[in-house]
Amino acid sequence: MPPRRRLAALVLLALPVLLTAACNTAPPPTWSLPGTPTSEGASSTPPSEEVSPSAVPPGCTTAGALAGWSLQKLAMQTITVPANEGSVSTASAQVAAGAGGVILFGSKAPASLAASLKTLSAKAPGGIAPFVMTDEEGGTVQRMSNVVGDLPSARKMAATMTPAQIRALALATGRKLKAVGVTMDLAPVLDLDDRSGPSESNPDGSRSFSLDPKKAAAAGIAFAQGLAEAGVVPVVKHYPGLGYASANTDSASATTLPWTTLQKAGLLPFSDAVKAGLPAIMTSNATVPGLTKLPVSLSPEAVTKVLREQLKYDGLVITDSLSATAVNKAGYKVPKAAAQALIAGNDMIMFTAAAGDVATVTRQTADAIVAAVNAGTLTRARLENAVTHVLAAKKVSLCS
Repeated sequence: MPPRRRLAALVLLALPVLLTAACNTAPPPTWSLPGTPTSEGASSTPPSEEVSPSAVPPGCTTAGALAGWSLQKLAMQTITVPANEGSVSTASAQVAAGAGGVILFGSKAPASLAASLKTLSAKAPGGIAPFVMTDEEGGTVQRMSNVVGDLPSARKMAATMTPAQIRALALATGRKLKAVGVTMDLAPVLDLDDRSGPSESNPDGSRSFSLDPKKAAAAGIAFAQGLAEAGVVPVVKHYPGLGYASANTDSASATTLPWTTLQKAGLLPFSDAVKAGLPAIMTSNATVPGLTKLPVSLSPEAVTKVLREQLKYDGLVITDSLSATAVNKAGYKVPKAAAQALIAGNDMIMFTAAAGDVATVTRQTADAIVAAVNAGTLTRARLENAVTHVLAAKKVSLCS
């Protein structure tokens, strides 16, 4: 065989060996979703047969994806509708229309609650399930003690348990709530109070861990962390501190202690909760002398300027019930109050209503929010920002 032909044959014989060696020694390919940096700092696109480019657009963000949502869809995601825990199917139409949350009322959960909530959540469009909320604080405020057991009041917890023990109790409670489909607990109360109650004249009483800001913060944050560890979103309330309010906002107009006083005591547990990275805060319906003449839930000064800008809080903010007498006496029915609450900086609103009126109030509320955007009093950017906070607390990405 001539030298050139002999050399070519040797190369051909060696080629499979070289290719096999290269495949065995080369590092595995690295890739991520479009627009996501690789470990080397570059952007890489996966093979088309594994991830469809149209399914996850390059550079996709949840905030960007919300730009394609209708105003009605955005509005519905900010609304929490009420339902009795014994008949959650009454909220089916609202959940199917995109309601962001369902709050359960009642005093005893039926054995079928888990199955009913699973069926209810399955009706949510786009697979974005609503928050399923309840008030499971302990003491006099328990909606489903037959599920979680009898819990001591916040005051008793702080007096008889360490923060570690409180956290463990909340973890066990949260796991039981999560097992039946509850994903958000409107607790703990971080208000400072040592009076009797709760009552028509005092919204707190034994719902408060302590009159001492440090003790209330330590116990309340421990309770919240236990719930969060169980996969249930805790909601600390009632910002910026409802302790020693002049009345119960559910049944009357009320004022808190003066703003100068709250800044030295009542506000401190909420400031600590922000520093601890807790995911959700509820605003109160009381006015604060020296800060706002509006109920806090409707006040840009209280929510945007103080909570968002001064305390640097970027989590989920939920109103107390906008059906409260304090809100009504301020001149706001639920639909108008909802739009104002979003303008103020809240992300979700709540209301109560008779079962037969829920559909009407929900529709009117969504319409009022849409009308506020169209009128320019509520910006679309603020509405999208609210929904961004809602989805973040739900751990939902519109790009996955």
